[in-house]
Amino acid sequence: MTQNENTVAYPGREGAHSAAACDRLFPAARLAPQPSFTGVVEAVTSRECAYGVLPIESSLVGPVNETHDLLYDSALSIVAEAVLPIRHSLVGPAKIPLEEVREIRSHPVALDQCRRLLADLPWATAVVAPTTADAAETVARLGDASVVAIASLRAARTHALVVLSDDVGDHAAYTRFAALAPYTRLDRRHGEWRTALTFETHHRPGALHRAIEPLARRAIDMVQLVSRPIPSRPFDYRFDCVLGGHPLDEELATALAEMRAETARLRVFGSYRADRDEGWETVAA
Repeated sequence: MTQNENTVAYPGREGAHSAAACDRLFPAARLAPQPSFTGVVEAVTSRECAYGVLPIESSLVGPVNETHDLLYDSALSIVAEAVLPIRHSLVGPAKIPLEEVREIRSHPVALDQCRRLLADLPWATAVVAPTTADAAETVARLGDASVVAIASLRAARTHALVVLSDDVGDHAAYTRFAALAPYTRLDRRHGEWRTALTFETHHRPGALHRAIEPLARRAIDMVQLVSRPIPSRPFDYRFDCVLGGHPLDEELATALAEMRAETARLRVFGSYRADRDEGWETVAA
């Protein structure tokens, strides 16, 4: 076994939600924290790590655009997914009244999921951090009781922070995490499968309808459809899509062939088993 065969890259530090997703997807792996989402992709692309794990969709905020764009720009594929419930807590170096909080640090998605908390503390400044775990680490390092973080209980324990207010999210939230690898899975094991792809349409009326019509005709479920700009072509867009089924299933394979004929470009991002486990463990546990 080479050094990287059991190594998984994730963004942030111990206590990050992505680290919990790694535990779920690769329970026996050695985890390799990276400073950014880009760092995760680079670690897998260079074969420094066998896999990378990134958040790709929030049940409240929607798609994680950075992950979609990195996947589009890389040669990596999605080989597995995990859906985890996300529980946010307000944590800090010391127990203080919320009225004394001056600054709240967290990842942009977490801040967006805690709008009510921010609205209730209008005197506090929201500061963006690379991950929720980075926010917790920074707050612990600063040691200023008025500077706090929105993070997981796991991150709070890791950095010896106290909980000022628990479960501060606006709604019950789930995040879908994608496991990335430098190959595409074509094996067919039991369970429900998904196929991720990206495509670009021709510039003519009805192009999107014609591109996805083969799916409707064959009753193939479109689990997700995301529109993303193409930076190299101003005001030009691509569509990232997740379909129910395996790319070697006869109906899906035929539909993909017809989609290729109706689109300017189409590339499969990977195939993987859908996470339908009813026993999801809480990230904060």
